[in-house]
Amino acid sequence: MTRAGSLATLAGTVACLASFAAAAGGSNYGIVPGALREVAGKVSEWPVPTPQFARDPAPGPDGNIYIAVMHGNKIARFDPRTQTFTEWDLPAGAKPHGLLVDPEGHVWYTGNGNGTIGRLDPKTGQVTEYPAPSGGDPHTLVLDDRGAIWFTVQAGNRIGRLDRRTGKITEYATSGRPYGIAIDRDGYVWFCRIGGNKLGRLDPASGKIDDLDMGPGSQPRRMAVAPDGTLWVTGYGNGKLYKVDPRAMRIVKQYEMPAGVRGGPYAVTVDAAGRVWANEIATDTVALFDPQTERFRVIALPSEGVGIRKAIIAADGRYWYMGSHNGRLGVIE
Repeated sequence: MTRAGSLATLAGTVACLASFAAAAGGSNYGIVPGALREVAGKVSEWPVPTPQFARDPAPGPDGNIYIAVMHGNKIARFDPRTQTFTEWDLPAGAKPHGLLVDPEGHVWYTGNGNGTIGRLDPKTGQVTEYPAPSGGDPHTLVLDDRGAIWFTVQAGNRIGRLDRRTGKITEYATSGRPYGIAIDRDGYVWFCRIGGNKLGRLDPASGKIDDLDMGPGSQPRRMAVAPDGTLWVTGYGNGKLYKVDPRAMRIVKQYEMPAGVRGGPYAVTVDAAGRVWANEIATDTVALFDPQTERFRVIALPSEGVGIRKAIIAADGRYWYMGSHNGRLGVIE
């Protein structure tokens, strides 16, 4: 295990930048989301080896699904072909929260417990940690179209940027307990200020942050960018799904989620067909929204007390989620 200061060279970074197209959409994870021709609504689940608040699944370029095991202090990988898991231990106290997999197959995670951004090489098991200058509790991370990692620091009220080539982290002060994060098609960094009932928009060129008021009690939690550039946001506090025009910086429309104000809309992602997938954590359901018809389709999960806090669309169009409360990794197809 090494810490920043003996930074490993990230081979092939320049060659792979073309893969970071803005059309990646979804949650800016570098993997272009696919779309199922028809969503049958079939749900499959697998118990994870270490069910200690496992969370935040992310697809890798190898077709595998990676998850952060926050309280177990591990990264886990699920192979959908063999339906088997592999685990790696992380440095003591890391408490991984969010993660993503870059085009080279390295797993990047937020060290929520020790104020770092970590990188795991699954081929060797080596972990490199990059300490955030102000420490804190790094939360959710995404990739921009140049391959840089952006992340929120919730209690620390900051947005961070990590240069994968040098390991340098730049910080931007904000407020409102920044939570979910996404990059729009113009390169602006959007984040949910869940404690301030607003969205923030950071201009990477100037560092300037502007706000979009989402209304009292909205508690915007997570967001995702659609293929057409639209920004979709879950209102955890008021049970709504928001459609936002990022260029105009305005709410285009808001929709009442099926379970209502107490449903707790949480994770949101968008497939290649532009369909919006948003779970309601209080009802163990996933709502599939078609912007063309403006109708929801509710898919009930087979387990109770699931606790989806992050979900993602893989390259084949399947929807992957992790049940933080029941310790089961699931897929909808």
